[in-house]
Amino acid sequence: MNIVIFGAGAMGSLFGTLLSKKHNVVLISRSSHVDAIRRSGLKVTGKTKLNVKVCAVDSVNKVMFSPDLLVITVKSYDTEGAIKEAKSIIGDNTIVVSLQNGLDNIEKIEKHVNRERLVACITTHGVVFSKPGLIKHTGVGKTVLGGLSIRNTQNAVGIAKMLNDVGIKTTVSNDVVKEIWIKAIVNSSINPLTALFNCKNGYVLENPILENILEKICGESTSIAITEGINVSYDDMIRNTKEVIRDTANNYSSMLQSIQQGKQTEIDSINGVLLEVGRKHGLESLMNELLVYSIKSVCKK
Repeated sequence: MNIVIFGAGAMGSLFGTLLSKKHNVVLISRSSHVDAIRRSGLKVTGKTKLNVKVCAVDSVNKVMFSPDLLVITVKSYDTEGAIKEAKSIIGDNTIVVSLQNGLDNIEKIEKHVNRERLVACITTHGVVFSKPGLIKHTGVGKTVLGGLSIRNTQNAVGIAKMLNDVGIKTTVSNDVVKEIWIKAIVNSSINPLTALFNCKNGYVLENPILENILEKICGESTSIAITEGINVSYDDMIRNTKEVIRDTANNYSSMLQSIQQGKQTEIDSINGVLLEVGRKHGLESLMNELLVYSIKSVCKK
């Protein structure tokens, strides 16, 4: 299968590297990362150990074919720009996969791609971008995907099989929108706290004060999701969020990594969207509001 990974940072590089074992993969990434890959290959350390030669380019214009699968892995704030650029290589049979954090990516993508060709994918794998050409797989997580329409269910099943075949344990959900919301609730609770307190995920449960704050954030985010019609429960989400923390205890969240690197965060697409939805329903969303303003106050961008 011909696959293009658009936005091959840490997560995109991990998935692209593993997929390249059995498929023709092209990574689209920043020039420095592309140059390093061309010189010495793409090296993965940590839970996965690989060093592979994979095709990498720094522009969509350098992709010379229409892929069977286009995987969008850019940060949420770059989604619309990326899909506009990618339209030039999207063919009649191209399936587009969103492998991203945040609650607003699908809405941005479907402005330019028919929803029946979209598959949403979420993962809790932990990956750190160490330097150009080198990523570290810090934690093995769960990957879930699903089609955004009934007609696209079969595509989701096929993609899941493909991921499982290269070692990415994947399941298919009949309600992937719910899965996106669950991931957003988890991220809304963990990421801003670890970013503000400059700590690994596991420290949130080691510190009783942070654990209490985590529960309040998770409860508020869950209430917002329920009001929006998402079938989740407070107890399940608290348990789920703490399970993710334990599974990724030694990981640094992507939001903390962004701040450490002086980059923009995805706070608007996670807690920001939750805040907007809460306000729409007349819910008091003080925790999410506090986190949005706090992260923006410490972020350089």
